[in-house]
Amino acid sequence: MHHRIIRKEEKALILFLLSNCGYSAIDYPIAEEVFEYEGGVMGSINLAGSDPDLYDSDLIQAEYMDSDGIEVVITLTKDKNNNLLDLDFWKMNFSKLIRYPTPELLTLLRK
Repeated sequence: MHHRIIRKEEKALILFLLSNCGYSAIDYPIAEEVFEYEGGVMGSINLAGSDPDLYDSDLIQAEYMDSDGIEVVITLTKDKNNNLLDLDFWKMNFSKLIRYPTPELLTLLRK
């Protein structure tokens, strides 16, 4: 697995999502390194220090429209060790993410 430093917009999005489901970075520390799924095409990342095989649950979901008009669902997950696991993006047509979302573009789906 090739890790890279988390980007500031990724961290800001995670902090926003955490705050909207009643948590903070104190409850769920945000790893400074991430691994990009699908080579970064859709934006999904795994946070270093978590184990994808130990998925436990979703913390929150949100959606937004990418600049090409395609809906994108975002899910913040945790593992069974209570660590942040993934910031998962699912673009409805599986195409490349064009515009990375900012909090004001999001509609919260569930907490």
